[in-house]
Amino acid sequence: MRDDNHDHDRGLEYDLKLLAARTDRRQLLKWMMAGAALLPLVGCGGGSEGSGSACESSVPEETGGPYPGDGSNGANALVLSGIVRGDIRSSIAGLSGTAEGVPFTLKLTLVDSGGTCAPLEGYAVYLWHCDRDGQYSMYTLPQQNYLRGVQETDSTGTVTFTSIFPACYSGRMPHLHFEAYPNLSTATSSKNKIKTSQIALPTDVCQTVFATPGYSASVSNLSRISFSSDNVFSDGTELQMATVTGSVAKGYVATLTVGVPA
Repeated sequence: MRDDNHDHDRGLEYDLKLLAARTDRRQLLKWMMAGAALLPLVGCGGGSEGSGSACESSVPEETGGPYPGDGSNGANALVLSGIVRGDIRSSIAGLSGTAEGVPFTLKLTLVDSGGTCAPLEGYAVYLWHCDRDGQYSMYTLPQQNYLRGVQETDSTGTVTFTSIFPACYSGRMPHLHFEAYPNLSTATSSKNKIKTSQIALPTDVCQTVFATPGYSASVSNLSRISFSSDNVFSDGTELQMATVTGSVAKGYVATLTVGVPA
C-alpha cells in the first residue's frame, strides 16, 4: 500500500526525531551513533567536547551505593572543612592518612542535556570512590575521609580531581561515584543534588593497573565480574565510560563529558 504521508522521504534527521518518541534512550543512542558518519547528531554542533551523545541524553541516574557520605544515611563529607578541593588523596578535618595507589586524574565535564549542549559553569561535583583495597572512607574505614571531594565547574563545565586508581571489589566493576549540584552553596546535602551517577573504566586499563603491587585482590575480583553481569552497568556504558590515557609509571588521566539537566 502507498503511504501518502511520505514520512519515509524526510531523511535521517527526521527519522531520529520520530524514533526518540518511540524508544528508550540507550537504544536511540546506538542508532544515532550508527548514523554519525552520515549526519551530525541532531541538536549538537561541530566536533567539540560537549557535543555528541552527552548533549542528547542525561547521564543515567544510578545508585549512590551504601557509602555516599552525602548526609543521606548519616555520614556527610559535604560539610567537612576542606572538602572543596582538587586533590582528594588525603584525609581532612583533623584526620590523617593518605590513600596509596597508581596516580589517577579525572576530568569530568558537565553539559546541558536539554538540547543546547552548553557547558555548565558554576555547578558543583561531589566525587567519591573506594581505595586500593576496595574500602570506603567514613564507612568501612571510619577513621579516614579521603577519596572524597567537591569541585566547582569552570567556564568549560569541567572539574579536575587528583586521586588514585580505584580497586575492583567483589561483585562490582571498577567505578567512581559522583553527584552534580547546581552550585557550591547547595553542595552540602544530597537533598540538593540534581544527578547521581557512576563512571566506568576500560577493562584493559584496569587489568594493567591491577597487575601492580597493592592491587592483588582486584585481579581475582575482576576475573569474576563483567559489564554484562554488573548490577549498574549491565544495561550499557555508552554515556558512562571514561576515556583513559597514560601509564602506571606516569599515572592515568580519565576524561568524560556527561549531560545533566540545567
